[in-house]
Amino acid sequence: MKRSKLLTGLLSLGLTAALLNPFSVLATAEGAAADTGIATNSIEGWPQGPDITSNAAVIMEDSTNTILYAKNKDAALYPSSITKIMTTLIALENSSLADTVTMTQTGTAASGNGSVSLNAQVGETFTMEQCLYAIMLGSANDISTQIAEQVGGSVENFVTMMNQKAKDLGCTNTNFTNPTGLPDEKQTSTAYDLALIMQAALKNESFQTIASAMTYTIPATNLTSAERNLTNNFPLSTATSASYYEGTLGGKSGYTEASGSTLAAGASRNGTTLICVVLSGTEQQVPPEAITLLDYGFSNFQTISVTDELNTISGGTAVIPSTASADDVTVENTGTTDDGISQQFTYHGTPVGTAVVDEEEDSPGPSADTQASKAKEDPLSPLPFVLIFGAGIVLLGLLGYLMRKVIKS
Repeated sequence: MKRSKLLTGLLSLGLTAALLNPFSVLATAEGAAADTGIATNSIEGWPQGPDITSNAAVIMEDSTNTILYAKNKDAALYPSSITKIMTTLIALENSSLADTVTMTQTGTAASGNGSVSLNAQVGETFTMEQCLYAIMLGSANDISTQIAEQVGGSVENFVTMMNQKAKDLGCTNTNFTNPTGLPDEKQTSTAYDLALIMQAALKNESFQTIASAMTYTIPATNLTSAERNLTNNFPLSTATSASYYEGTLGGKSGYTEASGSTLAAGASRNGTTLICVVLSGTEQQVPPEAITLLDYGFSNFQTISVTDELNTISGGTAVIPSTASADDVTVENTGTTDDGISQQFTYHGTPVGTAVVDEEEDSPGPSADTQASKAKEDPLSPLPFVLIFGAGIVLLGLLGYLMRKVIKS
């Protein structure tokens, strides 16, 4: 009988604690979700993203910079050869495709130790265009290094240009030490930062032309009589690949033992462009996981107009779940510019778009105060807690009755 009393008492105490602290159950559930590293899965009303095996990934919508999927997006990891996206972008912005590039010892020295290269010789000349195809399609480390020396005056100065460009794009956790992506423990970036870099590169028409080419031939040079035929092996672009993805605009993949497999790509369908970055995975899993993430992005979200086109100077759209509506978007005025009033759109606290609207016109979008009040009222509604405490009182009454029965017996 004493044992029955003890068990009943412990049961009563445990249930009482749980009922009086319902947040403990919620915290446990949120903690379990957080362990996956998928931050976007904790957003209220957000489509649940897939739990991939790669250590970090981002899906970003291009026109609004809305992060549709984020797994460890700010984790510092090795970028490997997708570093060459930045190398190519810097070269395009600071040279002409017709420029002549002459190989020096600096470039040819990067051909050793099994490094992927064009096997160029000291004194051999190419055009800048040929070099950039060699970098993006052939992942040639000797050419990447030579381009860095020519464009930057030295490799070190070119790396400084890379880091400055990263900062200009809003990258806060990126540090480049070389233009190739070859292993260096100090050269790290994040899935989010690399998405910003990929986005910027795709806005350059020459980059997109080069990155999307399937083949390219470098003709005989002053030191080589044979042509060099380059083939784009980026899995999402290659029609014969099991990982071919329709709508891919271009991208770059990489691998080193330290970084694992890495991939950055852009894809467009039905007027929507998504940027995908996957880091620190296996060679077998990264391409299919990139496809899974792109499918998730294209299938579960919609782009809506939040402001009146006649009133909008720039922006004005938001990317939200397909099941949501404009009523779920909060509009907040964030300041003024020379052009007009800056606005931030959020969905349950998550940024989903921006706009600059005419300062002389009232925005037709949802009122910031109304929307903020709605956002505050919904999660703090007392009804669920009243029900919980009501159920708790009933259960405690039943437990008290059972305890009396046990004591009498």
